[in-house]
Amino acid sequence: MTHRQRRFGAGRTALTFLAVLGTLAGAALVGAAPAGAVRGWTEIAPGVGYEQFDIPAAKGVTHAHVLSVDLRDPRVHLELLYPGTVAARAPVSGMADAAGAVAGVNGDFFNMTETQHPGVEATGASVGPAVAQGRALKGAVPNGQRFGPALPPGTSTEDVIGVGTDRRARLDALALDGSIRTPEEQLPLGGLNQYALPVGSIGAFTEEWGAASRVRATCGTDTDRAAPCSTDTYEVTVRGGRVVATADTPGSGPIAPGTTVLVGREAGAQQLRKLFAGERVTVRHRLVAAATRTPYRFALGGYPVLRGGQPLPGLDGTTSTVRTAVGIADSGHRLLLFASDGAPEYRSGLTIAEVAATMRELGSDDAFNMDGGGSTTLAARVPGASTVAVRNHPSAGVERPVPNGIGVFSTP
Repeated sequence: MTHRQRRFGAGRTALTFLAVLGTLAGAALVGAAPAGAVRGWTEIAPGVGYEQFDIPAAKGVTHAHVLSVDLRDPRVHLELLYPGTVAARAPVSGMADAAGAVAGVNGDFFNMTETQHPGVEATGASVGPAVAQGRALKGAVPNGQRFGPALPPGTSTEDVIGVGTDRRARLDALALDGSIRTPEEQLPLGGLNQYALPVGSIGAFTEEWGAASRVRATCGTDTDRAAPCSTDTYEVTVRGGRVVATADTPGSGPIAPGTTVLVGREAGAQQLRKLFAGERVTVRHRLVAAATRTPYRFALGGYPVLRGGQPLPGLDGTTSTVRTAVGIADSGHRLLLFASDGAPEYRSGLTIAEVAATMRELGSDDAFNMDGGGSTTLAARVPGASTVAVRNHPSAGVERPVPNGIGVFSTP
């Protein structure tokens, strides 16, 4: 057994999995591995291994697909997959191929529908913070504006999983720190490229946002996503450090490079109405990490389910569904990307409590739950192939477009 095989296999002896390794094919997975197959990892690229197996769960057997990523290997790195703007969606396989990744999984929960606000466009933007190639793309929406299942006690929409410039993976929280400075005063910035802004705040939208309408940012409240949209809004466009346009309602369309659109609601709108064309305005923003001073190469939202090898208290142990999760092992030097299968015979899936237990048995010290259900997608290349193939069965039968994911990159 090689050193890599020992590392890929660490921490699994406690699990009673049934069926094991399946074959990698050039097309999407067409069936589970046969019961009794010899279990093991297949190396799909330098430092990247793939395995699939069955898990006996409370609601029935589910089938798992796992990627093991060795961050100690200098040929391997991870990046945020996203369609180029925050308010956009694309299939994981398409994003992975466009970026040249050898594998990827889906990421954060997102603003998927707006049935609660008829006539308002769903933005497709994700819930939590996002960092791509060291750049802060967006901040976290208020907890009450979140899409997805209830958060475990003690967690928030600011929670992230990321990899720092030191090539170590971590669980952390990223809070927005920003301001709007005018000749008369300095105002706090309440949001960055977010589909929902705190009540009474001002949010900044940049070219990273995309072309989607900014109206959704002024709907709901900090505690009630379904609350009506605000009737007290204002928008100010800043270019070259000066106000160039104003509007009573948030607009839409691409934002030019070097331009920031400020959207205010309630008290924030009243503050923005004081600004006039030509006035100097400086907008500053950054994401501040709670747990480290090491800058993040990439980070994205979800919520933690395992810390220091212990499941978080209050994890749901009753609701089972298809899941995506990420585990951190070997002191942050190895990442485990997990996706359960959505084929009808496995669709009962796992509870969140079972996700935490599974990730721990796979060797994770910390683990993070991502968007699941129809979003769950794990794609990976066959050695020698130039494109990825979806390895799990998406529960809707086809890939769901998603706002972001984790891309795995490896060079020969």
